[in-house]
Amino acid sequence: MIKVYVMATCPDCTQVKAEAANDPRFELIDLGEHVKHLKAFLKLRDTHPAFDKVKARGNIGLPCFVMEDGSIDFSWQRVKQRMEGTAWTPTKEASIPTDKTQA
Repeated sequence: MIKVYVMATCPDCTQVKAEAANDPRFELIDLGEHVKHLKAFLKLRDTHPAFDKVKARGNIGLPCFVMEDGSIDFSWQRVKQRMEGTAWTPTKEASIPTDKTQA
């Protein structure tokens, strides 16, 4: 199951929440629902190198997808492509959001 960290007030999370809500392949974790979710996300954000560039830009890193293999991605489109088996090859840079509007 893919863990998806989101937040109700995050504009980049809206589409993800709507599309993944009834899909059993995803576990939606809203950081605002309980402090334990926020703690788990912050631990991940503080220790996983995928967040280095996100933090350097002053972004939060939401939505955040923790794949079953432990890799992290910030792109809903890439996650969907990966799940559909289309041409997606993980690279070191693949998990870094390039859009400055992302949280």
